Amino acid sequence: MAKSGFLLGLGLLVLGASGELLGHAVFGGLPAWEETLFTYAEGLGFVVGFFSVWIFGVFLPLIE
Repeated sequence: MAKSGFLLGLGLLVLGASGELLGHAVFGGLPAWEETLFTYAEGLGFVVGFFSVWIFGVFLPLIE
């Protein structure tokens, strides 16, 4: 669970960052809803990747 959660978070982070970079490079500007979507994907990816490792890799095995 820790590994798959981390990879999911990493995937969201990469998707958000690459979407913003490629969107600005290819189209010049993105609509506001796409900017928000990519920004939230980056933030959620960071949170999911960080906390899944701590919850499933550290905390739950200690209380088991």
